[in-house]
Amino acid sequence: MNNVVVAERLRRLRKEKGVSVEELSNALNVSRSAICMYEAGNRIPRDEVKLRIANYFNTSVETIFFESE
Repeated sequence: MNNVVVAERLRRLRKEKGVSVEELSNALNVSRSAICMYEAGNRIPRDEVKLRIANYFNTSVETIFFESE
């Protein structure tokens, strides 16, 4: 999957839920800078973080990280 597409999905999900980067980082137990890097497309989360992200947004890992547009 294209990092830019994943970044856009993560940013959209966060904004739709109305949470800040800080709130999301606390909920996922990752650094604020990690969230920023995910949303900039500079980094893809480790598998265990992908699962936490999917659970937080009540969706599947596949939907966020693997489905094509």
